Amino acid sequence: MTLPSLTKLPDQPVHAPSGPPILQAENITVRFGGVVAVKDISLAVRPGEILGLIGPNGAGKTTLFNALTGFVKPTSGRVLYNGRDITSLQPQARAKMGMARTFQVERPFEDLSVLENVLVAAFLKYRGSKAEDHAYAVLERVGLADRATQPASQLNLARRRRLELAKVLALEPRVLFLDESIAGLNPPGQQEMVALIRTLAQSGLAIVMVEHIMHVIMSLSDHVICMAFGELLAEGDPHAVAAHPDVIRAYLGDDND
Repeated sequence: MTLPSLTKLPDQPVHAPSGPPILQAENITVRFGGVVAVKDISLAVRPGEILGLIGPNGAGKTTLFNALTGFVKPTSGRVLYNGRDITSLQPQARAKMGMARTFQVERPFEDLSVLENVLVAAFLKYRGSKAEDHAYAVLERVGLADRATQPASQLNLARRRRLELAKVLALEPRVLFLDESIAGLNPPGQQEMVALIRTLAQSGLAIVMVEHIMHVIMSLSDHVICMAFGELLAEGDPHAVAAHPDVIRAYLGDDND
């Protein structure tokens, strides 16, 4: 994988997150037998902030992502949500608290309509007509209201990604985890998803995202953490991280000029 346009980035987000972190990770380490997949990683994200996790393949991003969302239990360290230690909570408990995630591979209920897919999640928050109203509102938010009655199996990739996002937004999260929601989309699809993610952050959602399209995640993020071999390589402002010699070396090798 290459890292294009390291120091030529689009304008950074215009919103200014403030206030205490809603999500924190303190000294997270994850071991699988003798393999240390994540070593002593700490992070924090505030409402309205976009935190980007980057790193070459095998860096430990997905494992850290899974530790934050409850799909992997850290060997040591802890995860805090609104100051509460949730390290031992299961993913469904975190979802009820206000943490929701997408996955790399979309898994819509293909035999159901677009609206019915979102209703499955909406019923966890509302009942009857309120659930349907809520589902329609979420579809409006992601630009799929005109596809409400269409079978999910007929959606193209860009719309399937937005449907995946609609399903998690129906849970009314306060922290949203996006796992490669833009990868594989054509340029117009990328632009639409970038605009949507920015709008979500501006509405106050805290967003943690893993993405391999580097110019996209670097332009979207307020703060970036770069990992390599499970460890923190660099973090901070996207421009500074993009220009960091160790980050360039991790992606392009020691021989890169």
